[in-house]
Amino acid sequence: MNICDAAFRLETRIVLPEEEVHLWRVELASVAKGEQRWEQILSGDERARAARFHFLRDRQYFTATRAVLRTILAGYLASNPADLVFRYSDTGKPSLSPGHVGSQLEFNASHSGDVALLAFAQGRALGVDVELVREDFDHEAIAGRFFSEQEQHQLAALAPAERYLGFFRCWTRKEAYIKAQGTGLSLPLHQFDVSLKPGDENALLSTRPDNTEAANWSLREVPAGDGYAAALCVRGGGWRLKS
Repeated sequence: MNICDAAFRLETRIVLPEEEVHLWRVELASVAKGEQRWEQILSGDERARAARFHFLRDRQYFTATRAVLRTILAGYLASNPADLVFRYSDTGKPSLSPGHVGSQLEFNASHSGDVALLAFAQGRALGVDVELVREDFDHEAIAGRFFSEQEQHQLAALAPAERYLGFFRCWTRKEAYIKAQGTGLSLPLHQFDVSLKPGDENALLSTRPDNTEAANWSLREVPAGDGYAAALCVRGGGWRLKS
């Protein structure tokens, strides 16, 4: 589902079956133009957080992402977006307050460049990550610090012209898995291996020290648009993606 209109709203309730994962793509350059409307949906702490951004675009993009997230959540719950209450884990991952009917609804959000991705599932932990592909940094140094040995070998095996994209494929897949776990960087990045294969729908190769943990998750590349890399990680199997 793609959102590209600052006037976006939901008129009817959305049904999210247990066997589906919904992925929404937000074109922030267009949607953020409705900042005045969007900020009315946010909570006081979210508006305070938005006000701390130094750059106008960063403030508008944050405001739009959080407001659209609230709008979609309210569509699943048949409630008012402004009435939703979040709680946050020790690592800052948001979830619905237990007081909400339907608080088993899981969600995650990520934004980079002009794109945000929002993922939703019923009773399944999940994480999503999107990154604008850039070439203005030393990808080999960062890979050497954060990627596993196997991932570094995969990256080095790519043609030089493909390595920046390969880097971001790896990075988004690792981030999506960590976000799904909800443990933040307390889970060392070198403690699991992901595939750098384009379009891979089974990208979590191994986990350490318990390699059986890899079978508990589905990690796959998802589309985010030209110039972007993105990945989605969901607990369990037997689900289908609706995007």
